[in-house]
Amino acid sequence: MTSSATLAPPRVTRAARPAASARTQVVPTGVARPFADDEIIVSKTDLTGRITYANDVFLRVSGYARHEIAHAPHSVIRHPAMPRVVFQLLWDTIGAGREIFAYVLNLASDGDHYWVFAHVTPTLDARGSVRGYHSNRRTAKREAVAAVEPIYARLRAAEQAVEAGGGTKRDAIAASSALLHQFLDERGLSYDEYVWSL
Repeated sequence: MTSSATLAPPRVTRAARPAASARTQVVPTGVARPFADDEIIVSKTDLTGRITYANDVFLRVSGYARHEIAHAPHSVIRHPAMPRVVFQLLWDTIGAGREIFAYVLNLASDGDHYWVFAHVTPTLDARGSVRGYHSNRRTAKREAVAAVEPIYARLRAAEQAVEAGGGTKRDAIAASSALLHQFLDERGLSYDEYVWSL
């Protein structure tokens, strides 16, 4: 029988602020951190992307304690190999009130990484206004990761080239966005169709 603690882990509280160390630069180790196929990583954020809820699976896999992650920006688990354009697409989509699915490489607190298949949705209030965001993440299929890794590497390389040349983050995203649209156009697919084709 499943315990009620597993079904409804405690919410993070506003009083528990993340320690400064939870926000410092984490160096990737290159070590993959697995989690079970039947596990779901769950988090909720406010409109600015600050974590308001994290389930026990999130805490265990990310390596952060609840008090460290409470109200930290969700980007605390962002892996530097992830292209900025994927997150821009994600924010544009959920900001418009729509759901999105994406393959995401996350960074644990000790530098290990874990791939997820993320489903992010806006949380609506009774009037239909967006009041936050909800994300469920499952393990990513090995074949899907093998397909997206080289594409993500090209997108991130395009962003880094722009930034190295003195361009802004916005310029970098524009460059990788053009590359992503070219990739999708060559295949005659929308972003959603590409994700579901993997």
